[in-house]
Amino acid sequence: MVNIEFLQCRDRWLTLAEPFARNGYVDLFGYDGIAPEDGDHVRIGIKQVQLEQDTAKSQEYHPSTQLLDFNRVSHPLVEIITMPQIHTPATAAACVRKIQAILQSCSAVTTGMELGGLRADVNVSIRQRGDTEGVHQYGGIGGLGQRTEIKNLSSFKAVEDAIIAEKNRQIAVLESGGVVEGETRGWTIGSTETRRLRGKEGEVDYRYMPDPDLPPLLIGADLVSELANTLPTSSDELIGLLTGKEYGLSIEDAKPLVELEDGARLEYYQDVVDILRDLQQDQDPKSRGGLARVAGNWVLHELGGLLTKADLPWDAERVSALSLAQIIDHVQRKQITGPTAKQVLAMVFDGDTRAIPQLLEEENLLLRPLSREEYVALAEAAISQNPQMVEQIRTKNQLGKLGWFVGQMMRMGEKGRVEAPKADAILRELILG
Repeated sequence: MVNIEFLQCRDRWLTLAEPFARNGYVDLFGYDGIAPEDGDHVRIGIKQVQLEQDTAKSQEYHPSTQLLDFNRVSHPLVEIITMPQIHTPATAAACVRKIQAILQSCSAVTTGMELGGLRADVNVSIRQRGDTEGVHQYGGIGGLGQRTEIKNLSSFKAVEDAIIAEKNRQIAVLESGGVVEGETRGWTIGSTETRRLRGKEGEVDYRYMPDPDLPPLLIGADLVSELANTLPTSSDELIGLLTGKEYGLSIEDAKPLVELEDGARLEYYQDVVDILRDLQQDQDPKSRGGLARVAGNWVLHELGGLLTKADLPWDAERVSALSLAQIIDHVQRKQITGPTAKQVLAMVFDGDTRAIPQLLEEENLLLRPLSREEYVALAEAAISQNPQMVEQIRTKNQLGKLGWFVGQMMRMGEKGRVEAPKADAILRELILG
């Protein structure tokens, strides 16, 4: 069971319950980290959504030193409480990621978990596999063990690590003949154990009381309807769009596009696709069918890899959508090779401000196709230098070594002119007959 709290709420907080109340669950279909035993399609029920006000933030610097930050006192926060239907630490982390994505998609929060706009409390209970004799129940689900609550987890990794540590602690307690106590515990990043903060006098003992000066808040159906009708596209709908016919992305590529940088990378990706499709209008419609998937690879993996390597945040201006679309367009037209395209991307990423056509021309990077005779000459030179590897390919069917010969031909030939598929075809012809 996970409690999700988020701060710095905008006026959209009133509508955050709508995606949950409609069906009463969070759908984790296709989410990274779902454990195999949970299956591919996991639905976590939502017990309730409640409005609270923040008290203070505590931070432990030393076992004897606790700092209290009262700057957030009285800030409104909304708590989302799930049903006890999460069975693995990985699923709990995935659930928190999905809820954050929903909240960000409808502008219900201004910052994510990494900046303190959202945090999670996790409730952990264990029972022996196959045992249904637990005496505790929550939300109508019985057979549960005694639960403990771990407060104020500030990252997805902390959610997973804290649950693992608490699970191991409870197992050790029971195996030693002890009894798990109902209590609130804390977690410090980098620790291997949770620590006791306070006990609970009852099954639920939050030590809060209703504010006598705050009357009940009644929200009219007209306001809820108006806000629901003006909600932005949800993360699930965006993923459905990206994996559908228009874009054809895999769910593994669609999810990060939706989740990264609060949608900024998705907007960039869609701009690249729109420009690329315009540039490719004169091409065969069949060859244009996979443009969106090709663009996804370049945005996520090639450009994303450069950002990761340089340890830089996302910046759509570093390589404009037009520049990336033009690079991909030249590759699709076979005017430059893939390696040359990556070289050009790196040049633009590092600050080259020349337009892509100008850069290619001035750096002499445009592909000048080799003739068949030139490919044969390169292949024969590589083959003559490595007769033993040729024999292994012929007698032992070690076809993987053909890739090594392709690499040799690309190094021996003029930079950027040797196309790997053509080199491979010539090698197969000469070696395999």
